[in-house]
Amino acid sequence: MSIFERYLTVWVALAMLGGIILGAAFPALVELVAAAEVARVNLVVAILIWAMVYPMMVGVDPAALKTAVKQPRGLAITLAVNWLIKPFTMALLAVLFFDHVFAPWISPEDAMQYTAGLILLGAAPCTAMVFVWSQLTRGDESYTLLQVSVNDVVMVFAFAPIVAFLLGVTDIEVPWETLLLSVLLFVLLPLIAGVWTRKRLATRERIDGFQARVKPWSVIGLIATVAILFALQGGTILDRPQVIALIAVPIVIQSYGIFALAYAAAFALKVPHRIAAPCALIGTSNFFELAVAVAISLFGLNSGAALATVVGVLVEVPVMLSLVGFANRTRARFG
Repeated sequence: MSIFERYLTVWVALAMLGGIILGAAFPALVELVAAAEVARVNLVVAILIWAMVYPMMVGVDPAALKTAVKQPRGLAITLAVNWLIKPFTMALLAVLFFDHVFAPWISPEDAMQYTAGLILLGAAPCTAMVFVWSQLTRGDESYTLLQVSVNDVVMVFAFAPIVAFLLGVTDIEVPWETLLLSVLLFVLLPLIAGVWTRKRLATRERIDGFQARVKPWSVIGLIATVAILFALQGGTILDRPQVIALIAVPIVIQSYGIFALAYAAAFALKVPHRIAAPCALIGTSNFFELAVAVAISLFGLNSGAALATVVGVLVEVPVMLSLVGFANRTRARFG
């Protein structure tokens, strides 16, 4: 492991702190970065995520996708967790905490908003960052691509109905431009670039050598992304720390619970670790661009629902890093 990977948790913690300081010291610069977006996808963050995803896409062998399809257990776990379990457990936890446990400190109106935001998070499985988590756990690149691609297809048809059912709202307008642009930027274009690179390199030895050289840039991209996200939300964190902490509680419980469920199911079904780890991490991670966009369109930029989706962004990276570490430590148990 490189020095970046070995001390990744330290770098991410410093990036969080640096981001908050940057947001407070240079608000004009942060506003400039925030304004650089298309269809509510921030272009600066998109470039960094692209840098994170591309090294893994170089490892995707198109011919291996045929073999991946013949291993349905990991894909079945991912689909079951993402679409039959995760949205509903997130809604249950949100109601439990905001309507009951935290009721003395939160108004009913705010509780309703926070619940809505968490429902949007729970119904939007990850598209981009999961490639990073898969790479950090030495996941199967081709199978991870298959899982993400199938999830994206299901999301087109299932996201709006599930959200409408859980929110009790029938006129959900999915920001298709956000969904489609994200898939284009974070999956399709890096995949095309990766396949083109593989063809140019030709041999396995040269491909492995190239991946080793570009892999550190993937981690650097992750650290820079964290710094920017915390710079963009630094004011919110400093202004409302108690509310941030309360919203984070059900998100953290949901994340660890969903990972435990998917990881245990993969272990019980004897799914290889290179598939099991990404399988569990896909269900745990969230498509925060989509969740934030829908929250803003439904409830407004300054709504509690939008705030809850933003807290999901802030919580995700440290939680996912801890789960990556756990997955790596338990690799040998999968045989």
